Amino acid sequence: MPTQGRRIAIIGGGPGGLYAAALLKRLDPSREVTLWERNAPDDTFGFGVVLSDETLGGIEHADPVVYAALQKDFTRWDDIDIVHRGTRHTSGGHGFAALGRKRLLQILHDRCRTLGVDIRFRTEAPNPDHLSATHDLLIAADGVHSTTRQTYADVFRPHVTEHHCRYIWLATDFAFDAFRFEIAETEHGVMQLHGYPYAPDASTVIIEMREEVWRAAGFDEATPQESIERCTKIFAEALRGRPLRSNKSTWTTFRTVVNDRWSHGNVVLLGDAAHTAHFSIGSGTKLAVEDALALAACLEEQPDVPRALAAYEEERKPVVASTQRAARASLEWFENLRRHLDQPPRQFAFNLLTRSRRVTHDNLRLRDARFTEAVEREFGCPPGTPPMFTPFRLRGLTLRNRVVVSPMDMYSAVDGVPGDFHLVHLGARALGGAGLVMTEMVCVSEEGRITPGCTGLYTGRQADAWKRITDFVHTQAPGTAIGVQLGHSGRKGSTKLMWEGMDEPLPDGNWPLVAASPLPYKPDSQTPRQLSRAQLTDIREQFSAAAWRAARAGFDLLELHCAHGYLLSGFLSPLTNRRTDAYGGSLEKRLRFPLEVFDAVRGVWPDEKPLTVRISATDWAEGGTTAEDAVEIARAFAAHGADAIDVSTGQVVAEERPEFGRSYQTPFADRIRHEAGVPVIAVGAISSWDDVNSLILAGRTDLCALARPHLYDPHWTLHAAAEQGYDGPGITWPAPYRAGSRRPQTGRTDAPKPRLTLGG
Repeated sequence: MPTQGRRIAIIGGGPGGLYAAALLKRLDPSREVTLWERNAPDDTFGFGVVLSDETLGGIEHADPVVYAALQKDFTRWDDIDIVHRGTRHTSGGHGFAALGRKRLLQILHDRCRTLGVDIRFRTEAPNPDHLSATHDLLIAADGVHSTTRQTYADVFRPHVTEHHCRYIWLATDFAFDAFRFEIAETEHGVMQLHGYPYAPDASTVIIEMREEVWRAAGFDEATPQESIERCTKIFAEALRGRPLRSNKSTWTTFRTVVNDRWSHGNVVLLGDAAHTAHFSIGSGTKLAVEDALALAACLEEQPDVPRALAAYEEERKPVVASTQRAARASLEWFENLRRHLDQPPRQFAFNLLTRSRRVTHDNLRLRDARFTEAVEREFGCPPGTPPMFTPFRLRGLTLRNRVVVSPMDMYSAVDGVPGDFHLVHLGARALGGAGLVMTEMVCVSEEGRITPGCTGLYTGRQADAWKRITDFVHTQAPGTAIGVQLGHSGRKGSTKLMWEGMDEPLPDGNWPLVAASPLPYKPDSQTPRQLSRAQLTDIREQFSAAAWRAARAGFDLLELHCAHGYLLSGFLSPLTNRRTDAYGGSLEKRLRFPLEVFDAVRGVWPDEKPLTVRISATDWAEGGTTAEDAVEIARAFAAHGADAIDVSTGQVVAEERPEFGRSYQTPFADRIRHEAGVPVIAVGAISSWDDVNSLILAGRTDLCALARPHLYDPHWTLHAAAEQGYDGPGITWPAPYRAGSRRPQTGRTDAPKPRLTLGG
């Protein structure tokens, strides 16, 4: 197969552009590779560069010469130090490698020259249109402010998000003995230092703080030298009395760059031009180098440039998206650092280490068992007990572990009556070991159903059927609690069963809908009637009557459904509540009816049994409920006696734009827990027991609710215990199942081969 791209132009002489040039020239020495860099060879605006073992492995296989040169200059260390309120906690086993950015560029310059790459320093690149027309391939590695990206913005469709912290890159002339995070609580607010060695006698130091803290401290009016001197004083102990130095350093705000597309014709984006990831996970150079490896490999594997660029984008975009999600989680953790300052010291350190969700409880335990065990002891885990198997008390109910089977609509009832399917479905999950099993949303009236297959608690027959299920759980799965979620569909009712067409109106047999305001959910949805005062009273009484039946049916916990765009949620969101009476307008007024319903339910629900509330903490839509609103909503329900807030998001308006990802809803639960001071249940793409342990131990949630994992595996919690070698009081294997309490043996799995392997 012929090598593609004979004449290659590269804009930008950072590590990504240089490494792409070296790889492409090495793959085919006959290529004409020209790189334009507007700065001088020695100009660089950073200090140290951190590379992961994974990235180094890719470099080693693709270009042993570059790898050997890097190896000579690497500074390596294993520890992370976290210093907060005068206490330092150290976690080991992390395996970092760093070197000076200037030295990295020198190595790549030398390699490019040896291979015959034409590098044009101090030279502005010609117009991208010209380079595209005169070359087979144009690689835009021209950074976060990419001119090429801007030139073709209508094709690449960039999205640039500016964040809330200011930071400055500095250095000091000694080597930290660990990756150091230090927190300073000043009269102006919280500031943090990120520091790491990159040479035997030098370390990178990044000082970061929220914009309002930066202004309050006067950094917005300080000269560069004054800023450096102030930072030196604030972090004098961490710096061992040494000065900080600058390299044309200025305060800046981090920008996250995302592009809908990475290529246009024969033009392709690489590195920061295509994407950025916050420095707190140290991945900018790493991503750029990995981009170069993948692009070179795709050009070798594909028959022409267009297909190579499509393959490159298809391969790299999911990897980068995952990294950007982790980077954003890390960035936001530091933006909201003050939220966590009062945690116990070791828990704070654990929270910081696991902030991006890439480091988890399990792999931190493998890296540094002593540190992780100390965090567990401080948290209250008995010896040998994973955090998820510690008990949790809500009012008079003690849950034996922190796992909740999340409410999942089954749409399998007849006339609102749960039948054999529900007995088997909920019974199986109760036998599966979770501390709490929740029903689907149980409707408080016939008109309050979502579909004809929804369950209810508006008749005695329905209550009797539910009692059959609660009796089974209490008898056959002792120690498992079962909770009921009460709700009313509001404007999202009278629709088909999910698998027949989710949220689509019934073809016939529709019933009239009611809501806070007469707004259809979707353009083809039925328009609901706005509820009158009298109807509000009727519905409040329906909730009260259903709660009374739920108590008679033997449920251990009741949850009021105020999320996902159903009736009570429709009152809370400004997008769905357009009322001008006492039940609409300000958040206080929008809360009025949901709180009236809550009070009515609490009035008939047994005092010793917990009552929780599920909310949508954001509508994922402009003008909707915000994270700040969600804290106030949680505070209001807690003030009325809610025992916990079940923190979900979205599904309120059809035009929502959720930011999906692993554990993507947990930051909202974390914020509510710390700012509203109420226990929370976290939900949303929590898929592994490692996630549960990590979230619980970090103090981001009290309970974790999982839905799809329990559809995939009804005995998910039992299997989580088996996989962790746990057999304590937080789990009970049903006697007939104990023979399955050991994890079955599995076959061999081989590690993936290197992405790009070339000869020596």
